[in-house]
Amino acid sequence: MHATPYTLPKPVGNLLSLLPAYPGSFLFVTGLNLALAKNLASDVRQMLLGKKLRLRVTDAQLVFDFEWTNDRFSACQNKAGADLTISASAHDFVLLARCEEDPDTLFFNRRLAMEGDTELGLLVKNTIDAIELSVFNLDQFKPAQVLARLKARLAQH
Repeated sequence: MHATPYTLPKPVGNLLSLLPAYPGSFLFVTGLNLALAKNLASDVRQMLLGKKLRLRVTDAQLVFDFEWTNDRFSACQNKAGADLTISASAHDFVLLARCEEDPDTLFFNRRLAMEGDTELGLLVKNTIDAIELSVFNLDQFKPAQVLARLKARLAQH
């Protein structure tokens, strides 16, 4: 367990809050589609259909609104509120993505919050728990790694 969770300094969060919401949501769902969309069971896809979801990064003061449509997540503008809002700090979301922290632990330590449709929240949590995600590794995005993968792909063709 990480005893001292990191939070972004308030001035950084204030600055980030000035960014327009939709481009961030679009980038977020692009990553979400790459990581999750193909792994969702058909019954989960059906239950997500038409549901508005919101991810709130509390210390960064960022909000990502999205929904499940046409077999993928899509960014949306969600002015009326979301069916489910998941909130945590940027640090805690990174810990979750890297599988270094359990969502239940963060929830019971009040570092992760879910608001809205409880059944939808359980569906999302159980779905993510059931999917074997590769550990979020930033090393794969280093220029040398990206170029090596590109070179290997080109050699195959």
